[in-house]
Amino acid sequence: MEHKEVLLLEFEGNGHLGQTVRRIIESSPNPGFRLTSHNCHGELSQIVFRQKPLLVLLVLPRLSLSCLDSVFQILGPAALSAPVVVVSDADQEELSELVRPGIADFIIPPLRDSEVLVRIQRLVNMVSQEQKTRQALTEKVGLQQLIGKSAVFVAEINKIQILARSDISVLISGETGTGKEMVARAIHYLSERADKPFVPVNCGAIPVELLENELFGHDRGAFTGASGCRNGVIQEAEKGTLFLDEVDSLPLLAQVKLLRFLQDKEYRPLGSTKAMKGDVRIIAASNANLENAIAAGTLRRDLYYRLNVVPILLPALRHRASDICLLARHFLAAKAAKLNSPAVDFSPEAERKLMLYNWPGNVRELEHVIERVVVLCTQRTIQEDQIIFSGENNQSDQLSFQAMKVKVISEFETNYIENLLIAYRGNITRAAQAAQKERRTFWQLIRKYKIDVEKFKVTELH
Repeated sequence: MEHKEVLLLEFEGNGHLGQTVRRIIESSPNPGFRLTSHNCHGELSQIVFRQKPLLVLLVLPRLSLSCLDSVFQILGPAALSAPVVVVSDADQEELSELVRPGIADFIIPPLRDSEVLVRIQRLVNMVSQEQKTRQALTEKVGLQQLIGKSAVFVAEINKIQILARSDISVLISGETGTGKEMVARAIHYLSERADKPFVPVNCGAIPVELLENELFGHDRGAFTGASGCRNGVIQEAEKGTLFLDEVDSLPLLAQVKLLRFLQDKEYRPLGSTKAMKGDVRIIAASNANLENAIAAGTLRRDLYYRLNVVPILLPALRHRASDICLLARHFLAAKAAKLNSPAVDFSPEAERKLMLYNWPGNVRELEHVIERVVVLCTQRTIQEDQIIFSGENNQSDQLSFQAMKVKVISEFETNYIENLLIAYRGNITRAAQAAQKERRTFWQLIRKYKIDVEKFKVTELH
């Protein structure tokens, strides 16, 4: 059984207060949580971070009330992630001046056993339920939906939990349908911003003349027809995450304003003379080669550097062939349950057909293909002829043995080279050494398969 951790922090000189609280809790045969205690000296933030309690009991005698602000400052965000209950012998008037964000309750003498336990248990149960709800949400829209075991995919997905711990800028690259928005959602819902808005914006789907208004909003009278104020998506995403897909589609003027926001966290709605502050995390994505966009003058290099602090490069489905059947079974189970279909498995021939297809639409196309099959399926096992691709633009299953061998080798070598370039951040020399090939030979393979080395490079900021 998992323990619900309650942390008791005591100031020296508490006398009976801390002892009484410990006695009340420890004398209960089944309090529903586990109590650990520490004196309030040393590195408090490390104690709280290490314990990760559901609830913090801060025993604070009247003589130490003036220390409350400094205690909260020392504890920092680590403590404020869990509600704090102040136990003190102060009177009601003094306590009314101690109300702070993060303090959930005050307990004052006389400390009656049943009352103290009931109030603590109520808070513990409430926080525990909130954590369960958050975990369920995380599983629904977070990592649980990112299916795959191939090394090239796992290497990128492993960055998500690390990136979720900070507000650092992330740029997600990958072909259409590889799951860029899903990765952005996972970062958001695994972060401290999870209970705030996640606002996705497809920059390429908004008319150029409306983009600034969409991002920053406008004041009344900003333009003809602006009869009132309108919030932009930055304000809608306040305290949360703004996901900018196809960020390279932003016009240059909007890029300048977005860069200013990234630097200063300030923006100005159209028609406004007043700058506004925004607390928003920006995650950007693109399916284009952004180095080419910079060279063409359609993307500002300084904005690219600001967005691309940590890159995530999602591989195409054809480069993670070992995940195709894994994903297909996942979609089959989900769609069959939703559509009340009898389908539960694929025949070997059907799996072979899925594996041989090139998947130009990536994971999104695979999901749609499986959904189409499930809708029309009337039996438990899906057969080869029931799998129909849009346009049937890949005829690999009709290739000769020799042609198929060439195709498989080509896909293996491309996948292998791209994996190395990802691992060594586009450094051809180090990738060639890892492959135990001469640099010239390795470079010839890159040119043979028309691999764009630039998209694997990470620009170091100074």
